[in-house]
Amino acid sequence: MSEEKTRDERPDSREASRLQWGKTPADRDEQFFFEGPRSRIDEFLRVIRIGAEFISGFRALHFVGPCVTVFGSARPHQGDPLYQLARRVGAELAQAGFTVMTGGGPGLMEAANRGAQEAGGVSIGCNIELPDEERPNPYLDEFVPFRYFFVRKVMLVKYSYGFVALPGGLGTLDEIFETATLVQTRKIWGFPLILIGIDYWRPLLDFMRERLLAHGAIDPEDLEVFFVTDSSEEAVRHLRDMAGRHPSIRVRPRTVLGECP
Repeated sequence: MSEEKTRDERPDSREASRLQWGKTPADRDEQFFFEGPRSRIDEFLRVIRIGAEFISGFRALHFVGPCVTVFGSARPHQGDPLYQLARRVGAELAQAGFTVMTGGGPGLMEAANRGAQEAGGVSIGCNIELPDEERPNPYLDEFVPFRYFFVRKVMLVKYSYGFVALPGGLGTLDEIFETATLVQTRKIWGFPLILIGIDYWRPLLDFMRERLLAHGAIDPEDLEVFFVTDSSEEAVRHLRDMAGRHPSIRVRPRTVLGECP
């Protein structure tokens, strides 16, 4: 058997990496964090590391402008219609003046970053550090790595004026419901949460109406948080209308803090 044939029969490493994105085991030190109390010194040092990660994220993202965060699956490849949809979303967001922020990975995250960059906009990735993880996607103007999921999730929300969720799995659902909870509890107010893909999201919304709402676990207005559409143009128009109600806070970089290029 020739070397070329052997190589051709191997599974595509990029495809395998895409399917495993976010599923590799956590760093052992991070697992310790979720195993109950450690020594006081260990806990204190961990607080310092977490604080340093927050500061690093704040410094990296402080001047990127009003963002829209795009959530979605890491699995679709370039030939998938969802990939092309996410690419259009990224481009149209950039054309509307938004910085496009994603988790920095492959699939629909890559597509949204790619669309933003191709349209001349700013493309940001907030990635999570995992062992044996594939590199950030190649369409990022700024890439910020995070060790802790909860720090990364804060960054994806803190700098965003709106949120777009394309079809995705458990990570996407986690991000959708955490954002919806922040809106429900008025931790963030008036920032749109758009679900793109009516057929994909309908069973989830039906469950929320027929179970959560019917049993009084949520209020009718909680469902109004979600704007559902199949159209990237309609999604961006809704984002522009809603986000325009909030003033864009601009701060100037200071040389003394090492913030000027």
